[in-house]
Amino acid sequence: MIELNRDARVFVAGHRGLVGSAILRKLDAEGFSQVLTATREQLDLRDQAAVNYWFRANRPEFVFLVAGTVGGILANSTRPAEFIYDNMMIHATVVHAAHLFPVRRLLYLGSSCIYPRECPQPMKEEDLLSGPLEQTNESYAIAKIAGIKLCQAYRRQYGCDFISAMPTNLYGPNDNFSLKSSHVLPALIRRFHDAKAEGRDEVVVWGTGSPRREFLHVDDLADACVFVARHYDDAEHINIGTGEDLTIRELAEMVRDIVHPDAGLTFDTSKPDGTPRKLLDVGRLHDLGWRHKIGLREGIESSYRWFLENRDRARGTEPGAAA
Repeated sequence: MIELNRDARVFVAGHRGLVGSAILRKLDAEGFSQVLTATREQLDLRDQAAVNYWFRANRPEFVFLVAGTVGGILANSTRPAEFIYDNMMIHATVVHAAHLFPVRRLLYLGSSCIYPRECPQPMKEEDLLSGPLEQTNESYAIAKIAGIKLCQAYRRQYGCDFISAMPTNLYGPNDNFSLKSSHVLPALIRRFHDAKAEGRDEVVVWGTGSPRREFLHVDDLADACVFVARHYDDAEHINIGTGEDLTIRELAEMVRDIVHPDAGLTFDTSKPDGTPRKLLDVGRLHDLGWRHKIGLREGIESSYRWFLENRDRARGTEPGAAA
């Protein structure tokens, strides 16, 4: 176990995003007094010289590397160059600076899309690079895999205490509800809300509804990240999830029941389904002593409340390198 004390200088790279903002809430709740952040205007995480200067000036002891360009199937498939370039550059600059101006520990956060499209279920950490990736998010997945390998390489060559964790599908406060770039759960919340507001009784859902997905509330992820930063010490990445999944049809029905109970569902089978199933094996995390606390229905209800309270900002959210 590593000491992550409340007076440590902790840098959250990507603090305005879904994950980074949740980690800020977690650190604040635990009483951390020296949490460091930098907006995109203050620091371009793709610029190595700028990142080096920032690390030299601020000397963080711990780093949560959760910044990145993210999006759903549409954004991933239509903007592959942005997804691979932005993410690879962000990972590279922060990891290299954390080596040059030594931090005590860096936690790099990836994504469950790193696993092969036809991966055995549930997906174990050792399944990485065991088969072809899902084509709709290949660029993003390759960038995330490169981030894992980057941390391992610096760990092996320089002895850096860099660890990696791969979360499942996330949702919660500060999510992206843009219909052009959001992930499936916030997109469903937005679609059902708009249908209700416009008096429509039918909502179109992409795909067949048959793929199975696992969902973790971002506040649970933040709790897991701090836990892993304190208790995990292995070069291999560790999965973070619930170990539970459901079909997209079941998810859409749950969102409908919460947001617009009178609506019917239509599935647009001309749109891609993506990977047939994505369920993480979280046995390693459970063995360490961590389990999720927020149930899916409870989490969707709270996410919808956040959306209603932050409607203008939530509707206008567009993708970009979170900072």
